[in-house]
Amino acid sequence: MDWARDQPDWPHADASRRVRHRPHDWHVQEWGTGPTLLLLHGAGASTHTWRDLIPRLSENHHVIALDLPGHGFTRAGSVSRLGLATTAEDIAALCADQNWQPQALIGHSAGAAVALDLASRLPGTPAVIGLNAALDRFEGMAGWLFPMLAKLLALNPLTAIAFSAGGARPGRARNVIRATGSTLSEEGLAYYSRLLADRAHVDGTLQMMSRWSTDALLDHLPEIQSPVLLITGDRDTAVAPEVSDRAAALLPHAERIRLKGLGHLAHEEDPDRLCDIMLDWLRGKSF
Repeated sequence: MDWARDQPDWPHADASRRVRHRPHDWHVQEWGTGPTLLLLHGAGASTHTWRDLIPRLSENHHVIALDLPGHGFTRAGSVSRLGLATTAEDIAALCADQNWQPQALIGHSAGAAVALDLASRLPGTPAVIGLNAALDRFEGMAGWLFPMLAKLLALNPLTAIAFSAGGARPGRARNVIRATGSTLSEEGLAYYSRLLADRAHVDGTLQMMSRWSTDALLDHLPEIQSPVLLITGDRDTAVAPEVSDRAAALLPHAERIRLKGLGHLAHEEDPDRLCDIMLDWLRGKSF
């Protein structure tokens, strides 16, 4: 599916453009002027996740959102580059090519892990905001069972077909989102339903999962000098809030905020509340 052609009603499609920078064919959205904010979505999502935050964030900032490799409109040029460190490397190279100099990185879930890894690869010391950051190691049986299962799923081309078969089905998206502890509007569910119906997107998500490891990043946390804000929703059933507690204890310059009544997709459930917190925190930094 050519998303840029076939889905012109995708959120903020008028701000979209393609950037071909090896090894991937990137989908990028860009707005506003001022200090640069780079937005990184989580696994299985796309730039649509930021749709309700963009108007406020771009009032006084240059805002860039991109689809991670293999997700949404971004087509992965090499599945071997879909792990955490390689994704951060490729985004750093894209930033250099486009002359982007982010003063802050905002990442959700797996995107928050990418943001923390990326911060050390960019010039200066960009601030990092992590929303329900996926920063845990797999423990016990899950330590070998989940990566093995994800790899087997990703290696089987029939898996993506099975996941995406039947087109956009709201019930399937509703079940997936409910499992994260979040409650979204019908509009929000419809976007995830469309993503789940796209074979390339599902395959890209599975390929990323099969290569995902936070071990090196977690070992590196005490060396990260960026100011970091970790925000969690107390209803998150995908990534426990305690994961951010443990990460904050290792980061030299981290702050923590817990929000009541919100799940894993807190920024989609209550975008104004999240914008208030993030913009207030960013105003306290040096830019």
